[in-house]
Amino acid sequence: MVGRLGGQLRVLPGAVIGWDMAAALALGHALGVPPLAMAELLPVIEAVMVVKLNEQMEHAHGREEG
Repeated sequence: MVGRLGGQLRVLPGAVIGWDMAAALALGHALGVPPLAMAELLPVIEAVMVVKLNEQMEHAHGREEG
């Protein structure tokens, strides 16, 4: 399911801020993912995804922290 959410990103100029959770929950429902599993796992996975994508964007634009 998570692999299918790439097009459901919420972004600001220069930063990813998360997924469109309404779309994520609708997709999970359509795929038969139990609501409890989505409620427990999506926020945790989203937080990691946001950090990693923003790190990749920073590196791609030469803005390494250090």
